[in-house]
Amino acid sequence: MTAPGYAGDYSVLAMARSEAGVLEMRLHSDGGPFRFSAVARAQLIDAFGRVGADRANRVVILTGTGDDWCAEFDRSPAMSPDPALTLAERWGVQFREGRRLLAALLDVDVPMIAAVNGPALIHSEYLLTCDIILAAEGAAFQDKPHLDNGVSPTDGVHVLWPDVLGSVRGRYFLLTQQRIEAADALALGVCNEVLAAEALLPRAHAIAERLARQPDQTLRGARVGLTQRLKRLVTADLPIGLALESVSALAKA
Repeated sequence: MTAPGYAGDYSVLAMARSEAGVLEMRLHSDGGPFRFSAVARAQLIDAFGRVGADRANRVVILTGTGDDWCAEFDRSPAMSPDPALTLAERWGVQFREGRRLLAALLDVDVPMIAAVNGPALIHSEYLLTCDIILAAEGAAFQDKPHLDNGVSPTDGVHVLWPDVLGSVRGRYFLLTQQRIEAADALALGVCNEVLAAEALLPRAHAIAERLARQPDQTLRGARVGLTQRLKRLVTADLPIGLALESVSALAKA
């Protein structure tokens, strides 16, 4: 395994690439479980843009570190928004970057495999942009932070979760902060396989290496074709959702 030349540019990502072009992207915070932050969001936008533009990447595996995929925020000053920004300006940045990050994920034009190593409680919708979702036995899916903070769950979760679960289940999931454990996620079609933690990444790499034997245009054509519908949904429904999220946050400030 080697690392792309840009791998060292991101404090929240570790990257390694096989000779066949399988790129593993591992989220982390200081080498431990990934904690979401304003800085992380900006880094991920840039990283997925570069990963998508790099033709040496032929399959992407997105995973986390330790026992959590993402279950906490990093609110340290170094990872937080510029304190000079007003509250309205900070939400303006979130509106702009929220659109760009989902677009960057969906614009990666090679197959993506999610290896969900633990609870995905924050921005679990990012995983739903992947084509194959594998979950460790200790994984879980939830949208926890929005209602915990009195903010509407409409930053992309309102597009992708009802699409996966169905309209009625998806709205229930978001409005009750339902936590879906791995076994139930498999039954509901949220993930494709549930594996022991130690088997998760080997299985992801086995699928990825097999896919990587396909012709390049076949891989890219499959990803582009399979994500067109999601792109249409996100393009149509994400902007108003982000605006409503911003309004709800400003109204309670």
